[in-house]
Amino acid sequence: MTSAITTHVLDTALGRPAAGVPVRLSRIDADSHQPTVLADAVTDDDGRVTDLGPDQAPAGTYQLRFDTAAYCAASGQECFYPEVSVTFAVTDRRHHHVPLLLSPFAYSTYRGS
Repeated sequence: MTSAITTHVLDTALGRPAAGVPVRLSRIDADSHQPTVLADAVTDDDGRVTDLGPDQAPAGTYQLRFDTAAYCAASGQECFYPEVSVTFAVTDRRHHHVPLLLSPFAYSTYRGS
């Protein structure tokens, strides 16, 4: 089963999927702005996480937190950004795919399909 929110981490420095990246999905409360953890996972051998919670994500603000320090240490790379947090809005019932392109000194993300 694929959840409503998925991610894919690619290591652009090594030119391969980033396997073994710890990922946390949280929902941000609209009033308190405090996160509620929904799921913890680790990217698979293809750098993907497809089981981050339910198959429907209610409208709201969500955050994916990537533990890049753990990944960089395991892959023998330097790490300027020990953590990457991507906050995004879910406004409809479509699938939300949030890829992360990662290198030791840079990262980029976008709305995937």
